[in-house]
Amino acid sequence: MSVRLPSGEAYARQVDKEHRWLPVLAPSLPLPIPQPLAKGVPGCGFPWPWSVYRWIDGETAEVGPIDSLTRFATDLAGFLTALYQVDAAGGPPPGEHNFLRGGPPAVYDGETKEALAALRGHIDTELAGQVWQAALDATWPGGTVWFHGDAQPGNLLVRDGRLSAVIDFGTSGVGDPACDTTIAWTFLSGESRRAFQAGLPFDAVTWTRGRGWAIWKAMKVLVSALQADPGDAASTTNVIAAILADHQEAARLSRA
Repeated sequence: MSVRLPSGEAYARQVDKEHRWLPVLAPSLPLPIPQPLAKGVPGCGFPWPWSVYRWIDGETAEVGPIDSLTRFATDLAGFLTALYQVDAAGGPPPGEHNFLRGGPPAVYDGETKEALAALRGHIDTELAGQVWQAALDATWPGGTVWFHGDAQPGNLLVRDGRLSAVIDFGTSGVGDPACDTTIAWTFLSGESRRAFQAGLPFDAVTWTRGRGWAIWKAMKVLVSALQADPGDAASTTNVIAAILADHQEAARLSRA
């Protein structure tokens, strides 16, 4: 078994959500997800509810050896596509429980503009601003599907060289799934990125919103890294460069 202890009040809101919905999602998904076994209550100095889950073997994709990153990307796209097909009726809409994942990128417009101002001279803020504005303009037509909300390497387990499980549904909910695209730029590249993009049932407008989610988070991380960890800033700068390049390529294709 594994025990999950929320590290703050904002995360404590996710405990009941996972216990309510993970058993509903699991039967429709092609890979294991956490199975809730019990809920703990506040006590002994710990102020929030907590969870006990069935143990899932594997290493996170951050450290686990992956035989083929392209196959990994294809498997992840297949998992997410299956998640999007689960009946979303009654599911939790964007809110404080998941930091507004699944809503429009505009909820972080203020943070993004502050980051753009702080990063002048560090990145191409003019082009980054264009990525953000394009995301704001790429309105979501509505309709809701389930989404994971944080499909990043730390929440993806690898075993025997392949994607073997998906964990941490704390930011999951029902809404716009564009937030699930960000791993395309934070972890994937080249052939694996193309395989991930091809495997998801998204139109170009959804990918535009996805680049908005990605540039918001990457710039926020970079501002902090430049202050506290210059060494980490280089990798985040590379992520931003990938987002900007992808935006330019998408613009070129739209004009062709």
